[in-house]
Amino acid sequence: MNASTSAGLLLLRLSLGLMYLAHAGLKLFVFTLPGTAQFFAGQGLPGSLAYAVFAAEAFGGALLLLGLYPRQAALALLPILLGAAWVHAPKGWVFTAPGGGWEYPVFLAAMSVVLWLAGDGAAAIKRSARFTWRAA
Repeated sequence: MNASTSAGLLLLRLSLGLMYLAHAGLKLFVFTLPGTAQFFAGQGLPGSLAYAVFAAEAFGGALLLLGLYPRQAALALLPILLGAAWVHAPKGWVFTAPGGGWEYPVFLAAMSVVLWLAGDGAAAIKRSARFTWRAA
């Protein structure tokens, strides 16, 4: 992998990690975990799932920032983004729609898949096993 590709993947990894930590912080400090659980319940999801999502976002975001098996972390966090897209789908396309749109979590899901496919990027502490795509 050349240096510019590795640096680009580092930027992608750090951006995703910060985004996950920011959303975990939003759930903890702004909405509170009980408030987030109430929101989840209002969406037809188990309220207790909010605590698991918070923990996954915080832990996964830290793994991405530190570069600890970042490809696996990005892939493991994909269901959270797809769940967020499902919740926001009825609200419309753009993030300025009341309650937010679905394009942001779908974009982040795509970027998580890109990181999983392309590699860890520069400065990863524990590198993931290399993924090899084989065309049929």
